[in-house]
Amino acid sequence: MQIPHDTRRALDVVVALVNTTAETDHPDGLADVGSLREFVREYEISDVGDLGVRDLAGVRTVRGKFAQVFGAANPRTAAGLINELVATAGTTPQLTDHDGYEWHVHYFAPGASLGDHLAADGGMALAFIVVSGEQERLRRCEAPDCRRAFVDLSRNRSRRYCDSRTCGNRLHVAAYRARRKEADAGPSEQEEVVHGGQQQQGADHP
Repeated sequence: MQIPHDTRRALDVVVALVNTTAETDHPDGLADVGSLREFVREYEISDVGDLGVRDLAGVRTVRGKFAQVFGAANPRTAAGLINELVATAGTTPQLTDHDGYEWHVHYFAPGASLGDHLAADGGMALAFIVVSGEQERLRRCEAPDCRRAFVDLSRNRSRRYCDSRTCGNRLHVAAYRARRKEADAGPSEQEEVVHGGQQQQGADHP
């Protein structure tokens, strides 16, 4: 699947934002304004001013809406959620080539809050996926102890696990060990049956 560079970057931010949500094995990745600032630095989000408590609340709200898109049962539901996101953000498409990047589109309005910034750019990136007929690529990790979001960019839409952890490897190793255990137990059980049969035959025919 061919995705424009700026759309891919926006999708990466969307996924990363959704995955800051608190889970049983790790705390909220946006616990305070400091962690929000770190998120902005890590993902090189441009045109961001001073951040405060209101920004943190706004971004958390957008995070929840992004998460709903990943849980949408069908494209129509996803489209409705995305339309709401984009409308609330008040998108203003503009071409830019900032920081050495080639020309690309920013959808957030000049001076927008960080929440609206993420909702606009992230919402349009998600819209690209839905318009392309690829909504099912917006997935959650299938590992029993992980529900992290990811975008399945495999050619045949076959990816099942996130790449932020070792979920796939862990399950493959577990399956391999289970097969080995079954294989190792098999001959012993067969031998027991054979021996048991021989013993029974000996008892019937002394």
